Amino acid sequence: KPETEDEKLCFSILDNLDHVGGHVKGSLTSKKYMNNEIWSLLAFKGAPSWFITFSPADNKHPICLYYADKDIYFKPELRPSKERDLLISSNPVAAARFFDFMVQMVIKHVLGVGADHPGLYGDTSAYYGTVEQ
Repeated sequence: KPETEDEKLCFSILDNLDHVGGHVKGSLTSKKYMNNEIWSLLAFKGAPSWFITFSPADNKHPICLYYADKDIYFKPELRPSKERDLLISSNPVAAARFFDFMVQMVIKHVLGVGADHPGLYGDTSAYYGTVEQ
């Protein structure tokens, strides 16, 4: 606990930094807030039944290649690995759109959230998703 005026000022600055840092994605404070949210969800819903990790491979998926390409029409052709890598790396927006699309599809069709059918593992009562950085 701060005792001197300098210590109190220092703690005040740290509190302000924490407040601002909570809105900066990837900051230590935002990670601390996510941790608090997860613990709150555990307290409310109980221990999770499933942990799911997935990693969509953008340089091999035809949807991402379609997003990254300049062609209007989709032609499912097999491209060499170097060409696929160059196409995806030159268009990071396409890779981000593909990742977002895949996450939304997993939430909808695997978890069944927002769908008219249950998920692959039954009815989903809650989920919490994070993205590694």
